[in-house]
Amino acid sequence: MDVAVVTGAAGLVGQASVRLFADQGLIVVGVDNDLRSRFFGPEASTRWAREALEAEVPGYRHVDADVRDRAAMERLFAEYGADIRVVVHAAAQPSHDWAAQDPYTDFDVNARATLVLLECTRRFAPQAVFIYTSTNKVYGDAPNRLPLVELETRWEVEEGHPYYAHGIDESMSIDRTTHSLFGASKSAADLLVQEYGRYFGLKTGCFRGGCLTGPAHSGARLHGFLAYLVRCALTGDEYTIYGYKGKQVRDNIHARDLADMFWHFTQSPRPGEVYNVGGSRHSHCSMREAIALCEGLTGRRLRTVYTDQHRIGDHIWWVSDVRRFRAHYPGWTYRYDLPGIMQEIVDGLRARL
Repeated sequence: MDVAVVTGAAGLVGQASVRLFADQGLIVVGVDNDLRSRFFGPEASTRWAREALEAEVPGYRHVDADVRDRAAMERLFAEYGADIRVVVHAAAQPSHDWAAQDPYTDFDVNARATLVLLECTRRFAPQAVFIYTSTNKVYGDAPNRLPLVELETRWEVEEGHPYYAHGIDESMSIDRTTHSLFGASKSAADLLVQEYGRYFGLKTGCFRGGCLTGPAHSGARLHGFLAYLVRCALTGDEYTIYGYKGKQVRDNIHARDLADMFWHFTQSPRPGEVYNVGGSRHSHCSMREAIALCEGLTGRRLRTVYTDQHRIGDHIWWVSDVRRFRAHYPGWTYRYDLPGIMQEIVDGLRARL
């Protein structure tokens, strides 16, 4: 019996991973206790997604447990032991702003829980692949020191700069920069995952995501760029633009494309490896451009309010260079572009709302 353990199973990346690994023939055990509703309110609850997984994924088992609960995680890992082939750790507290409200919980969920899961893997399933859903926020606001040029609808890195053609690669330093507390807790976990690969030889990999998105995202004001944008357009709620004239640039990757990356890594793991993952130049936009696309697809005018105060540690321009991953796994490619992603989000939210 080959088992995949997926934490944050009812979240965006967790759902995609559950479905993909189940499609590949693994028995999937999902861990999720809907902490997202505590972080962001009932409208961000992932209960609907859990119910869909239980109804639609053959053999799926859901464990309603907290990843910070060491005893519960040890019981789960001891139950399946060497049958565990892969651990996809997608559970997280994902918001800059929320982290500053409760640093203890943020660090516990993002860093200490990762240590719990790494130790469980080392003790009970040392041959399993361990995949960590990290973030580009480990680089803090270092990208904001790039030579940026203001264009009509976006900021852009200066043409001719090494990052212009393909985006930011893994050589960017994570030091001497403001991360936000969220970025710091995720950086701590990222380093732990690397160390368990290099020091203990576990088959670990860190995937430093840009904007992870898709129709399964339970978008909320504090987290979920495109999903929350579409939600506001459909409900008429006001959308706040935080700083940088609304021209800040993000690359966007569909959760299914990211889960497919996980699958390729699982087939031939490279212990302790780190990858920047996102939409790259293939799928990126500024906030202004995303608003225009959203309004076109929904046929609704988005109500916006602007504040000059940007979020601490936020990026003005981020585009991921995914060439390192593609060099290691040439069989992987994108299935979704930005218009396709946005259309799926619109269709999915219309059906749910």
